[in-house]
Amino acid sequence: MGLLDGKVALITGAGGGIGRSHALLFAKEGAKVVVNDLGGARDGTGKGNTMAEKVVEEIKAAGGQAAPNYDDVSERAGADGMVKTAVDSFGKLDIVVNNAGILRDKTMLKMDDAMWDLVVKVHLRGTYLVTQAAAKHMAERNQGGRIINTSSVSGLMGNFGQANYSAAKAGIYGFTRTVSMELAKYKITCNALAPVALTRLTEDLPMLAAMPNAKEILSPDHIAPIALFLASDLAADISGAIVGIQGNQVSVYRMTQTSGVTPKNGNDWSPSELKERWAEISK
Repeated sequence: MGLLDGKVALITGAGGGIGRSHALLFAKEGAKVVVNDLGGARDGTGKGNTMAEKVVEEIKAAGGQAAPNYDDVSERAGADGMVKTAVDSFGKLDIVVNNAGILRDKTMLKMDDAMWDLVVKVHLRGTYLVTQAAAKHMAERNQGGRIINTSSVSGLMGNFGQANYSAAKAGIYGFTRTVSMELAKYKITCNALAPVALTRLTEDLPMLAAMPNAKEILSPDHIAPIALFLASDLAADISGAIVGIQGNQVSVYRMTQTSGVTPKNGNDWSPSELKERWAEISK
């Protein structure tokens, strides 16, 4: 018996890295998996069928069931097409993992509009489109569901040279929190992962490449068990969580607010008093 027996899962960007690890583990645990991958380069250029098909063949060779999908997450027709692939192939859709992503890193002063627009389109718009298409199907079936998004430490904490990526991933944080509230009445949970892993998207980041034994410590395979947990019935009571994973360490990110301070005169703040009491305000 597997944790996902009888379930159908869609995983975007599953042709490699973290998405591939998700797909292989979900299938091992009994899920029928739609393996989506546009098949392009990490900057979003190009496309092809090989990446998705290779993972499908891996799953089938291990005795599992899977179907490939090559649609673009950032287009409405693509998001609808993924849900259609799941329904046509396996009759329904229970689980979605929004994992697809690209990078076009550049410092903000050197970034052009195309770099900004495409990264935000793939990550944030793509997460919205696939989530909405899947959630409509899940709500109509009235059998609950699981949505797992992918945020990032870059979005939650910031990272030099990734203003476009950080903005998109921070948006996914807020999107996840709101969707978890809106879909609760349908028994559909919505959580997000904030993983640190060594993949083709991150292999040339100095802070990761310089880490001793990075390939083992930051393997994408460490991320998949947490996604599996959130996709299973074990996590039916967890929604709106942003789960950080780095190696075998798991944590939860939360937005925090200081206790707050009022001005001494009881009226409005002056800039000089704000400066004077900033340490107290921010404590």
